[in-house]
Amino acid sequence: MKTSNSYRRAARVVALLTLASTIHHPAFGQIKPEPAPKLESLRKLKVPEPSNLKDFIRDKQAAILLGKALFWDMQVGSDGRTACASCHFHAGADNRSKNQLSPGLLRFTSAGAANPDTTFQLGGPNYTLKQRDFPFHKLADVNNRQSRVLSSVNDVVSSQGVTLTDFAGINPHTLVERGTFVFDPIFNVRGVNTRRVEPRNTPTVINAVFNLRNFWDGRAQESFNGINPFGLRDQTAFVWKANSKNQFTQVPIDLDHSSLASQAVGPPLSNFEMSATGRLFPELGRKLLYRRPLSTQQVHREDSVLGAVSQAPNPGLRVPTYAALIQQAFRPEWWQGVVNLGPAPATAADNAADTIGLAALSKALKHPKKPRPMPIDFTHMESNFSLYFGLAIQLYEATLVSDQTPFDSYAEGNAHALTSLQQQGLELFFGRANCANCHGGAEFTKATVSHIKNERLERMIMGNGALAVYDNGFYNIGVRPTLDDLGVGGKDPFGFPLAESRLARDFGEKVFEDVIGVAPNLKVKPGERVAVNGAFKTPGLRNVELTAPYFHNGGKRTLREVVDFYNRGGDFHEQNINDLDPDIENLRLTDYEKEALVAFMKSLTDERVRYHRAPFDHPQLLIINGHVGTESYVTNDGTGKATDQITVLPAAGRNGITPLRNFLE
Repeated sequence: MKTSNSYRRAARVVALLTLASTIHHPAFGQIKPEPAPKLESLRKLKVPEPSNLKDFIRDKQAAILLGKALFWDMQVGSDGRTACASCHFHAGADNRSKNQLSPGLLRFTSAGAANPDTTFQLGGPNYTLKQRDFPFHKLADVNNRQSRVLSSVNDVVSSQGVTLTDFAGINPHTLVERGTFVFDPIFNVRGVNTRRVEPRNTPTVINAVFNLRNFWDGRAQESFNGINPFGLRDQTAFVWKANSKNQFTQVPIDLDHSSLASQAVGPPLSNFEMSATGRLFPELGRKLLYRRPLSTQQVHREDSVLGAVSQAPNPGLRVPTYAALIQQAFRPEWWQGVVNLGPAPATAADNAADTIGLAALSKALKHPKKPRPMPIDFTHMESNFSLYFGLAIQLYEATLVSDQTPFDSYAEGNAHALTSLQQQGLELFFGRANCANCHGGAEFTKATVSHIKNERLERMIMGNGALAVYDNGFYNIGVRPTLDDLGVGGKDPFGFPLAESRLARDFGEKVFEDVIGVAPNLKVKPGERVAVNGAFKTPGLRNVELTAPYFHNGGKRTLREVVDFYNRGGDFHEQNINDLDPDIENLRLTDYEKEALVAFMKSLTDERVRYHRAPFDHPQLLIINGHVGTESYVTNDGTGKATDQITVLPAAGRNGITPLRNFLE
């Protein structure tokens, strides 16, 4: 049980290094050094992998190739222009600045009912963000959270996806996806639809393989069920297994250490991110299986994964179809059937696509999803396409580990790898600034497999001085008032709390084990206090200088703004006090100490990430950065949608390309 800040620091900071002398600087005089922490290089940490991977994968390298192609392929999007990478192309995150605002769509009432704020406060659709817009919560004194509020908005900086469209099928001859225009009451400029923007900021996929759960609210489960993000929570999730070409069985599957696979299958069905409303995964399979991978994009001949099969200077891969790649990567029992299977077991996955309150938003706006006839006669490959998609992308993203940083060299004994200023920042980070209490370990987040292990639930005295149970690795730090977004305090589509601590309390140990796959490590008594509302997964800090804007709402533009936030004890300390992490307190840092912390965080940058070098190289990508026009006027493309404004990210080989500019730099 963690009962105080001092207990946490004592338990987590180990003195192993001896400093030669006391630090001196004219900005703050003589400083007594903090006890030096145990430093861990990420190079020493094993990448998590499913224990039963060989039951599904016949050729791991072929699966990585398949995953990289699917991740970067714009054909996955209903519009033919939106890939997974469209929101993760810059250090695994998103640096776009036009049409990146979303209103407070995930707001709730104190009774727990959806209460979406559909009005924009900072700027509307197609607004171009500016440096002066940040931070979103402005104070007269950045060191005093109780000073006069100059301005405060609940808008979110996130990532634009697709325009609102109803799915209308796949042409069986041309494999072209059809859609029906739907007017979007929120994302439009003078009646012309703009691309929709997600209600939370985009986290990086680099190093995400180490997370026990993914997404800000942790809904992407460690167990992958082959269908959707919810693992064992969805008891209706099945895939098809063939004993022979004509004998099939619906089977539930459970791949452990597979939160990235669970995460990967969420966006392709989201009508905010990649999909027309109502598209099913088997229909995406029908569209893609017999198309050439990356057929509209250049692939560099020296791509570290795809180069051997690049068709450069022509677009695409020399492998003629995705079906061929799947046959190379996966064991035949998961694809070998040749007869049609009838309706796909995808209803539960379809219902689960609205995963963070967006179903409630549609109901509140009186725009429910329209029912349509379920297609029939899916093939084995089409029915299992979500299995291939999720697992292959996970195996690709598992290669995106940034472990060649100055910090890693320093942790391994190179005393000259960090500057003097960075070393002083390191001492603060692991000491008085409390950063490592949540951002600890080689991953610089404690929401990880290696940290949580068998300690999914913990008890701690929270910001209000009362004891509570919480989900390890998920914290309320006062970024916005709790009811703006419940985070892990929300529910999944099946009525279960996303918070495992609340699940253990309200449903008991038996249901917990059925839903999570392991027994709870703590017995949570009925009625015991839990602190989960407004809590979010702790993000890793590697490459953090490249991944602005920051926090789940994207409301901070610079690392200095982030340090100012923590120094004053958060922006909404009093409004979140019941669930607030106890380390969110006034740190009383000097300007020089803030500078040292920022310098240390920059030592977590892997230059391979900055320069798009292997394994962070990639195919060409058309990047949509808003629409032609302004927030007051856009050009109609003739279909009721605003004309896209496009820049081209060139294909990068293993030696990389010129770095992109960081957000608003």
